[in-house]
Amino acid sequence: MAGSHALSTAFEPSSIAVIGASDAPGSVGRVIFRNLVEGGYRGTLYAVNPKYGSIQDHPCHRSVEDIGRPVDLAIIATPARMLHSVTAQCGRSGVRNAVIISASGNALERRIVETARETRLRLIGPGSLGIARPGSGINAALTRIAVKPGEIALISQSGAMCSVVLDWALTNDVGFSSVISLGGTVDIDYGETLEYLIHDTQTRYILLHVDHIRNARQFMSALRSAARVKPIILLKAGRHGRSDNNAADADNAGLADVVFDAAMRRAGVVRVQNIDQLFFAAKALSCGFRPREDSLAIVSNGSGPADLAADRAKDLGTGLVGLGSPTVATLERLGGRERHSHNPLDLGGDASAQLYRDAILALSEDAAVSNVLVILSPHALVDPVEVAQDIIDLAAQVRLQLCCCWMGGGQVAEARALLARAGLPVFSSPEAAIELFHNISRFHHNQTLLLQTAGGGSAAAYRRTGGARVLIETLLNQRRHILSAMESKALLRSFGIPVTHTTVARDATEALFVAEQAGFPVAMKVDAPELASKSESGGVRLNLNTAESVWSAFHDIVDAVRLRHPEVQINGVSIEPYLYRPQARAFRIQVHRDAIFGPVISLGAQDASAPRTFALPPLNPVLARDLIDSAIPAAAQGPRSQGGALNRAAIEQVLVSVSDLVCELPWVRELAIDPLFIDGDGAIAADARVVIDQGLPAGSDRYAHMAIHPYPLHLVQDWKVGDGRAVRTRPVRPEDANLVLGFFDGLSAETRFMRFMEELQELSPALVARFTQIDYDREMALIATTIDDAGAEHMVGSARYSLAADGESVEFALVVADDWQRHGLGRRLMGALIEVARGLVIEDGQEVLGPARGAGGDQHLVEDAVALFPLLAIVAFGELLLRAREAVEGGGELGLPGLVAERDRLAQRAALEHHPRLGDIGEVLERDRGDAEAALALRHHERIRGEQREGLAQRRAPHAVVVLDVLDAQLLARRQAALDDVAAQAAIGRLDQRLRFGDLGFLADGVGRRGVEHDLGEEGGRMEASLM
Repeated sequence: MAGSHALSTAFEPSSIAVIGASDAPGSVGRVIFRNLVEGGYRGTLYAVNPKYGSIQDHPCHRSVEDIGRPVDLAIIATPARMLHSVTAQCGRSGVRNAVIISASGNALERRIVETARETRLRLIGPGSLGIARPGSGINAALTRIAVKPGEIALISQSGAMCSVVLDWALTNDVGFSSVISLGGTVDIDYGETLEYLIHDTQTRYILLHVDHIRNARQFMSALRSAARVKPIILLKAGRHGRSDNNAADADNAGLADVVFDAAMRRAGVVRVQNIDQLFFAAKALSCGFRPREDSLAIVSNGSGPADLAADRAKDLGTGLVGLGSPTVATLERLGGRERHSHNPLDLGGDASAQLYRDAILALSEDAAVSNVLVILSPHALVDPVEVAQDIIDLAAQVRLQLCCCWMGGGQVAEARALLARAGLPVFSSPEAAIELFHNISRFHHNQTLLLQTAGGGSAAAYRRTGGARVLIETLLNQRRHILSAMESKALLRSFGIPVTHTTVARDATEALFVAEQAGFPVAMKVDAPELASKSESGGVRLNLNTAESVWSAFHDIVDAVRLRHPEVQINGVSIEPYLYRPQARAFRIQVHRDAIFGPVISLGAQDASAPRTFALPPLNPVLARDLIDSAIPAAAQGPRSQGGALNRAAIEQVLVSVSDLVCELPWVRELAIDPLFIDGDGAIAADARVVIDQGLPAGSDRYAHMAIHPYPLHLVQDWKVGDGRAVRTRPVRPEDANLVLGFFDGLSAETRFMRFMEELQELSPALVARFTQIDYDREMALIATTIDDAGAEHMVGSARYSLAADGESVEFALVVADDWQRHGLGRRLMGALIEVARGLVIEDGQEVLGPARGAGGDQHLVEDAVALFPLLAIVAFGELLLRAREAVEGGGELGLPGLVAERDRLAQRAALEHHPRLGDIGEVLERDRGDAEAALALRHHERIRGEQREGLAQRRAPHAVVVLDVLDAQLLARRQAALDDVAAQAAIGRLDQRLRFGDLGFLADGVGRRGVEHDLGEEGGRMEASLM
């Protein structure tokens, strides 16, 4: 897979040029060139430096342009002043990728990037240490260390961190599949590198050191995709921000530790806090240590070390497993003496190797125990080596994951080395061992969060967002950005969040009438949207029982606020029934827009000084529950903490509704529900404040403000097939695994074969995960479902596309249940998927594919292939659009017809490989493509190599005339328009419209205009010969 990736030429280059290669001692070029030679690089290696005729027995070129052929990778080891000119030379000579070792300033970086983009030169750096792929003999890094091959990939922006990790790895015998120093990430960054490593067969684990993030959406998308298949250990620098960052936290907390940590939990990543933990995690992964859950038992020959381990486990929230009664009874009889057996287990200072063995064997019989930490401290009667050898033998016999801590120095050094050579994690302190266990086992908890698909509330809730949008647009038109309490509550209510009824009184007399109408007692709060805290400004009075108190409170509130904040505009005083819920606890839910990760939700006690927990939307009940589990222990403090049980389901629902609000309303910059009262009866928002702004630029994706793409609820459609049966098409979710399995089991053998191009008897768990656990940012899978008489949901069809590893093409697949074929379901699914790719929403009841236009052609030849060719053409849809835009913009000589011919050639080749009956059709299409190209040549050169246009039209099938007419009358005229700078953008826009599937059709094969009307479902499993 790696070989087809867009970055394969960067990380698996067949040729490398070291620009700045040198023989001078201590030079960067000398170190890197020597590393490549001594590392056994198997490709073609070029030295480039005008000062030398040869370097290390390799001929030296004066410039990269003198090489005379394209180079996959250039290592630029020149001074910063030469970077721009060298980058330009690389672009002119066809270099595909370049690693810039030197650091550069911002102005120079911008010039370099602009120059590289003109020639599609991809850049790593500047300020990169280089790259290494030991398994391929590539060591193009500025290091004196020979990197050992392994299964761990290291990615870091910091060259210094790469050097430190490589030096540690040499001492600890840890190898790497890749070492990639990204440097300044002006071009290739974490996202693309992670995408490459997903498909890299040499990589099983990924170590990631992060300094800063340029594109959170791409970073999170790639990180989540990679974490689904390969464990990722991450260390972030600058956890407390930079000293020059003095802006408000809500606006400039892009890398605030709590926000980043919340993002990593959602990404399914294990985050470590220091370099030692990173080292320990790397070593553990290389040893195959993978605890799966928090079921830890501790065995020690001393209570002191065991208690240290237990204390650290409690600090980290890692519980020790409770031992079963049979296990306790067995442990109490060990060694021929009675002992108090619990977890942690103290065997006594003189515990022998046999006693350790017996204890571990007893624990292995307890189903609740999966992981054991074995601690040994030096003792005059204990041989550390003998105990270590027994542990090594046991590790191969029992199902338990064993981790060792041999405390001390010289007395245990030999035993510690013995354990390390055997591949067991071994430490010198119990705290470090517990931290490793916690970090690795937490991976599995975070994987649960990763697999959650959130953001799709009910369809009714989605339709209710229309009123909220109208409210916000109205306020923005009035140039207002802070909502009043009434407006804020109206916004919350539109998303199903319970709120108290509020009315604003403009004067004291009106306040009396409002209070009488609401009923005593009442609560009164100043209505001044600019105030961040009403209570701290003296603007709140509670539990008012008489008209006199209301009159006095109105004047007191207005006077107090004016005294403390004379600049604030006071609209009046809001009055609402006083909430008397003695068993309730007061919480605060806040949303702020992080500069990097977008909206962030926090939950905590109402007290401003109380700890808060954070999560990235979108949320579903599972994710909301995880947030609550972290927040409530810290929040249940203060005078309300003695109340009754909380209605957790109500809290979950409020959090999910808040998440839906910030997903669907990108204008919301800040939101605060303070207080949110929760008791056993439910939750209600007593006050709220919302701040809005202009949100996203026009034309942006509806979820462009989110770091994680929500479930695209707007793509759900309900419709009926011709015989009246109801069908719903919707994006797939991870919880649809059973639906997918049932659907597969119901397919005929022929349909299965045409879908998977092999005789597949069952879907593996990996395939089920691939089909249901998708990232809506980079792929889409729509399923069609129906409800039977018993109310059970069944899957009857599926259509999907995903970005291929090369980053430019798209894979496409479509399958329909056998008994649902020939009902238009295939056409509906395919049309819906095309609309998703266009970024358009298909309105309910709208025909996806319009009526047929154009006619003619050999129907008997194309009838069986009409359903197949559209699917195959979609494989290259994204790439075709991109290249076509560039062709028109640049006014290239070949223009769009050549691109159409390329698309046709790709589809035709794929079809012929999978469907032998298409041979005759392929021959016809090949002739028609030749006609199209000939017509283009006629327009430009006024002749077609001896043939007249009339002859071309007469000797081909009638549908060839349609092809020639479209090319001649539309596409070539569009090229001419693009040559005019003034009209170029308009031409590109028109081209985009023509590239719409139902309009452009299949120009090169001439049958598309009739083909798009054809019922795709009629061909059944035959359609599945796509590139999936």
